[in-house]
Amino acid sequence: MTTSLNRTTGETTMPVAETDHDVARPICTLKASVPERDRHTWSLFEDWCTAQDESALPAAPGSLAHFLRAHPAAPATQYRRIAVIDAAHGRHALPPPGRAETVRAALDAARTARLRDLTALIGGIIARLPESGWPSALFARRDALILTLASAGLPYVQIAALRVCDVTPSSGEIDALRVKTPEDVHVTTSQELVRAAVFPTTVFRRWCEVLGHHERYPSTRMLAESIEAVDGGADLAEYDRHLEPGSDQPLLTPIDRWGHTPLVATPLTARAIADIVRMHLNGRAPTHRQPRARTQHPEADIAAEPASAIELDPGYYERGTRARRHAHDFLGDVDSALADVESRADSLLEDLLEFLESEEARA
Repeated sequence: MTTSLNRTTGETTMPVAETDHDVARPICTLKASVPERDRHTWSLFEDWCTAQDESALPAAPGSLAHFLRAHPAAPATQYRRIAVIDAAHGRHALPPPGRAETVRAALDAARTARLRDLTALIGGIIARLPESGWPSALFARRDALILTLASAGLPYVQIAALRVCDVTPSSGEIDALRVKTPEDVHVTTSQELVRAAVFPTTVFRRWCEVLGHHERYPSTRMLAESIEAVDGGADLAEYDRHLEPGSDQPLLTPIDRWGHTPLVATPLTARAIADIVRMHLNGRAPTHRQPRARTQHPEADIAAEPASAIELDPGYYERGTRARRHAHDFLGDVDSALADVESRADSLLEDLLEFLESEEARA
């Protein structure tokens, strides 16, 4: 079953199939409502989709990228084609395929080559991150996800704004993360990471295990015990089930030198993410060793000196007794003074109440 385009109205129609499976399906008319000046572009795209047995509305980002590669043209023409196709999707409340990183890569070969080299470098960095030890393994789980997202070409501002619900692991044979930013930009991680033995879905799951553990047990000490367990934190396995996939909490959070994360989830800033990526790329990322606690035990080889004997003169006791008696006599009037202050305060309060009552009576 194929779609057809009415050249006059710009409407895409899908006829009813004659099979038993489609008997109950009503005739579906997809009104592209393409303006007259854009109908040639839309017709070119739809005819190509029909020939390739691809859907034109909605169109997958990969299909649009293949269409652009199959019809090379000047950059201005290609961007115009994307705008026309995105506008047609927008009129039907469908996600615009032109905002995907796949389409952007098809238009900028130089940027694609740079991202490919960056991804290969990042893959080697992630593979060398520690999997055990506290708090270094905690930082490694978070930083691995930051580097994975950066390898997809996402700007740091968009990475900082990501929520848990914005990232979806692939469920098919391809190991990748599908990211939808709040700006409605669609990105899929590169397969260059997989070729470097780095699996994005595993990277994402390992950080979600940390977030899920925090949801279940908001205790840094318990998290440290789980991460320091054998097999690189195997005790955290399946804690990601405590994290709601549709949660709108920030995906990436700060971690202090002790391994503490904010009690209320707070997102990392774009500046912090940029610094983390830059330090890893420059080979200057901190090792995050656990700070040593200050010792409370005195040195064993220092012997305490014996207290020297204190000799008291015969009049010491009598002088102390006189001093206490003098203090008692000096403070003897304190009770009466405090009572007088309290009495005066009560009198002032009564006068104030009488004044307020008289003012109310006049009003």
